[in-house]
Amino acid sequence: MKTIDSLGDLSGKKVLVRSDLNVPLDGTTITDDGRVRASVPTIQKLLDAGAAVIVTAHLGRPKGEPDAKYSLAPAAARLAELLGSPVTLADDLVGPSAKAVTDALEAGQVAMLENVRFDARETSKVDEERQALAAELAAFADVFVSDGFGVVHRKQASVYDIAQVLPAAAGTLVEKEVVSLGKAVTDPARPYAVVLGGSKVSDKLGVIANLLTKADRLLIGGGMVFTFLAAKGYEVGSSLLEQDQIDTVKGYLKTAEENGVEIVLPTDIVAADKFAADADAVIVAADAIPADRMGLDIGPDSATLFASKLADAKTIVWNGPMGVFEMEAFANGTKAVAQAMIDSDGFSVVGGGDSAAAVRLLGFDEAGFGHISTGGGASLELLEGKVLPGLAVLED
Repeated sequence: MKTIDSLGDLSGKKVLVRSDLNVPLDGTTITDDGRVRASVPTIQKLLDAGAAVIVTAHLGRPKGEPDAKYSLAPAAARLAELLGSPVTLADDLVGPSAKAVTDALEAGQVAMLENVRFDARETSKVDEERQALAAELAAFADVFVSDGFGVVHRKQASVYDIAQVLPAAAGTLVEKEVVSLGKAVTDPARPYAVVLGGSKVSDKLGVIANLLTKADRLLIGGGMVFTFLAAKGYEVGSSLLEQDQIDTVKGYLKTAEENGVEIVLPTDIVAADKFAADADAVIVAADAIPADRMGLDIGPDSATLFASKLADAKTIVWNGPMGVFEMEAFANGTKAVAQAMIDSDGFSVVGGGDSAAAVRLLGFDEAGFGHISTGGGASLELLEGKVLPGLAVLED
């Protein structure tokens, strides 16, 4: 994969950088700036090399047209604070404002184009439409740097097509993501343990199937665990359940046994009478969830069990919380997994998305983990063994 160093002398050149600034907002306030902070090293490296940097990114899911609530203004303001220098935000993506801002940009300065998903061509399934947008973006710059790991699994104009128009390379974040996740995907030190959570089994079908040929242990929590418990014939009450995936999960359990892969399920569950922070909650055995209650976290015995299964692991990958960590009463399972990873001597990867958000929300020191990914979906697809278009296009 080509890196920034392969682009040669960047002094005086304009570099278009695809960053991932898709941050959560409360109105116009960023509630987790992790992705903005992760974008800084690449931008700073380019500035230090004497380049002028033009940032492009998306935020939220606008419907292919401008929408003020998805403006990148909060991200531009936060990036300016982190860089300690102004970041000029254009009023549009490839229109008159973008042209004026990029034309005026000088070496050592940073500009940002407005939300790339304000243009429907960004995510178009029609190659020619994406290519037309890529050509317009390319007119602003001399080279392209792909640094939005959270979107490299997408065949989109600012990720894939642009890399076929301009000299292109991976940014330091994408490079770090590929190297770190590669340790877990290609030749993991063993024992290799994977912790999977989140709401749905169906979101992780390919990952589970792939891991059953690679991992030594799979620890299952979160909403998806109830489909596993149901597959074992247990009552799961009103917990989240994917009835149509029970047979698939039965197949996973059988394959795991045949392959010598240990699947670790909770032994107890925190069961609540409603989905709310003030719900009445009791701890019950995993095979005895009352019919009128829903599981919202793994129980304390399960937390201890999971920690013990991670204690000797040499590689740990975690994707998906163990419970509804946003509510304090149902955060303990997620806390236990995070702490066990910190306590481990092995190489630990937090696989982006809700897991990364949980690490920050629950106050853990990010330095305690080997790597915290910025891309939930991209991380999952790498773990699944898929070819990611935004990476493939950067190959030497």
